[in-house]
Amino acid sequence: MRYLTAGETHGPQLTAIIEGMPSNVTIDFNELNVQLQRRQKGYGRGRRMQIEQDAAQIVGGVRHGKTTGAPIALVVENKDWKHWTKIMNVEPMEGTDEERRRVHRPRPGHADLNGGLKYNQKDLRNILERSSARETAARVAVGAVARQLLAEFGIKVAGQVLRIGEVEAKRIDLPIDELIRVTEESPVRVVDKEAEAKMIAHIDQVKQEGDSIGGIVECIIEGVPTGLGSHVQWDRKLDGRIAQAVVSINAFKGCEIGIGFEAAGLRGSQVHDEILYTEEKGFHRATNNAGGFEGGMTTGEPIVVRGVMKPIPTLYKPLRSVDIDTKEQFTAQVERSDACAVPAASVVLEHVVAWEVACAFLEKFGGDSLEETRRNYEQYLEQVARY
Repeated sequence: MRYLTAGETHGPQLTAIIEGMPSNVTIDFNELNVQLQRRQKGYGRGRRMQIEQDAAQIVGGVRHGKTTGAPIALVVENKDWKHWTKIMNVEPMEGTDEERRRVHRPRPGHADLNGGLKYNQKDLRNILERSSARETAARVAVGAVARQLLAEFGIKVAGQVLRIGEVEAKRIDLPIDELIRVTEESPVRVVDKEAEAKMIAHIDQVKQEGDSIGGIVECIIEGVPTGLGSHVQWDRKLDGRIAQAVVSINAFKGCEIGIGFEAAGLRGSQVHDEILYTEEKGFHRATNNAGGFEGGMTTGEPIVVRGVMKPIPTLYKPLRSVDIDTKEQFTAQVERSDACAVPAASVVLEHVVAWEVACAFLEKFGGDSLEETRRNYEQYLEQVARY
């Protein structure tokens, strides 16, 4: 499978095309939009989330509730477009820089300056409109479709926040269904209620100071069979592909799998997962420090992936920058922003990881229809059971 997205943060819509989804996969439209709405929640979000009420329209590739095997076309409308129709119109526009809302003061931490230099754009709005994290709405919609494919095979996806700024949540292990329920009820998507209150207070403090904070989020996927991905080439290792996808999320600056960087301070005897065998469970691991991967392939244990999100760079107490016209120093222009988007980032993480797992699943078991994929999957499980 593959997908492309298009659209700007203040344009009429975001568009995504998914190619390679098997036919006869049931699409639950309500569930698709629930995932988009989850992305908009979370304590610390800005005014944009009060404007947009995201819902995906499927305009191709699905008929009578099932995929047809053709490319799936998704559209997420931008409700704020009505205020930007003249400024973001595709037709030529005459007018002053002020009327055109031209941006000539790049903001530190954004793509503004790099993109302007690379694409030779003197209006940095042409960069920020596309580099905006608004694009993650399309990526969540795409991941939500992939998630429904995984659900056909009993694969479940969950996410949680582990840290916001200076506040770290205690690790509380829960069954995945319980984890989904508890985090969905939390405004900051944490299990630890004591940390939840501290996180909310921390966000309020930082917002009052005109600043922003980042954090650490985690995705867990259960029910994945052994053998997705491959060790034979660097670019076929599924953990590597997931790491690339995670760091591609706006404002994400790092990824770890399993115990990740913690392994650097431990001995091998404390890190590697011992192999066990029982007739009931077959081959399995005594622990899951590797986060569900060995040699770039899934082990059958839960996939555990974490990503670190930097503080959002748009601040209400702007940092110094340089005007690209005059080359004089100014404070950076402020665009609408959130004080903290870590809870929303947790939802985005779930969906980019789900997409990569779904792609690897179809590479392993893929057929043109769901029925063919299911036959391949069941035959493989029988092969593994007989090993």
